[in-house]
Amino acid sequence: MSEQSENSGTTRRRLRRRNSSLLILAVGIFVFGAAAGTLFYALRPVTLTIAVGPIGSDDVRLIQGFAQAFAHDGSSVRLKPVPTQGAAESIALFTANKVDLAVVRGDLSLPASAESVAILRKNVVVLWTPSGGKGKHRSAKIKSIDDLAGHKVGVVGSTPANVTLLRVILTESGVNPDKVAVSQFAVNKVADLARDPSLDAYMTVGPLDSKVTAEAIAATAAARGEPKFIPIEVSEAIAQKHPLYESEEIAGSIFSSSPARPEDKVETVSVNHLIIAQHSLHEATVGGLDRQLFTQRFQVARDLPAAAKIEKPDTDKDAALPAHQGAAAYIDGTERTFLEKYSDYIWGGILLISGIGSAGAWLRHHIKRDEREQYITHRDNLLTLISRVRSAETPEQLAAMQSDADALLREALDCYDDGAIEEGDLSVIGLTLEQFHHAVSDRRAVINGDRPGLPRMRTG
Repeated sequence: MSEQSENSGTTRRRLRRRNSSLLILAVGIFVFGAAAGTLFYALRPVTLTIAVGPIGSDDVRLIQGFAQAFAHDGSSVRLKPVPTQGAAESIALFTANKVDLAVVRGDLSLPASAESVAILRKNVVVLWTPSGGKGKHRSAKIKSIDDLAGHKVGVVGSTPANVTLLRVILTESGVNPDKVAVSQFAVNKVADLARDPSLDAYMTVGPLDSKVTAEAIAATAAARGEPKFIPIEVSEAIAQKHPLYESEEIAGSIFSSSPARPEDKVETVSVNHLIIAQHSLHEATVGGLDRQLFTQRFQVARDLPAAAKIEKPDTDKDAALPAHQGAAAYIDGTERTFLEKYSDYIWGGILLISGIGSAGAWLRHHIKRDEREQYITHRDNLLTLISRVRSAETPEQLAAMQSDADALLREALDCYDDGAIEEGDLSVIGLTLEQFHHAVSDRRAVINGDRPGLPRMRTG
């Protein structure tokens, strides 16, 4: 019965050890899975939504070109264009935090959360007046901006920003904007612009290679004679007073070489057309976006030449539209390395693992406290057996004590296997057992010597 009980106890202990091993394995698999999941989450591509319009415009085609290039190359940052009816809708979506990015003109009313990522192009103001044809008696008098008072200007583009920019130019040139009439024409109404005899001057705002500007100049030249380009001589002053605008020059013959349009360089102003990002957007994400834009722009330019004109935004802290921190870090070369970015997390993880390990060790020690107390009882019982050996009277008593000692040793080994005691504790048990065996040997010799007629037992 006792043997069956011992076997049953041994079986239970083996089951506990196996279950403990399975638990440790399960915890290890869980930790590995959690680490792999975290790594997958950290390295997955980030998709940014970008509002751009109007539908069918060059801006939409450009953003779609970059989106396709990023997806094809498996870039870490992806773009998802959100087509809009124009800048007003794009800004509304951006202000409502419904998109991460937007393509806008820099002189529009932007929310405080907007920060620049990249300059897609520079929109340049082109002012000209016809030299002949219908209305010659009025247009021939216009040689500078000062002469625009009392006349009418046809502005290409329906955005109010163009009219606002014209009023700034007139004001800084000393002309009362209220004395200059303005009529706006949609970009697809250039023919109507050229046929309107009430117009004395024309204005476009766009890139120098804009088809709209080139078509407007050609159409007005055909209808009313060769254009005379009007310089904005106060461009530097405008740039100083209105930081959203910059002073620029229109190179000679840029619109046509024969005849030369213009004949010589013309001073003007420009406004940036750019990508803006939410201030809250992660620094590393915007830095990665900028890196991809400037790395892949020439690749995209094979199909969309406008991509090659992308420029880096102003990273000065006092810029009218500040650059996003991620863009500034990429441009200024101050991006942090992987270790610099995540060192706090790495050290925090190490400390967390260390803490978990310490807590696990304490918990294990707490759980095994009963077995450790049992080990102490076994050690004390062995010492008690040593005392009892010295008073034993028969070999049978010594044999029973030997059996008890074997059982105590088995229990101690089980405690060691379960991790309840350390190797040093097991050494103490070994030393105690050695003393026990010496005591048994000595007592057996005494018992055999006290019983004449019985052969002396060998101790070797």
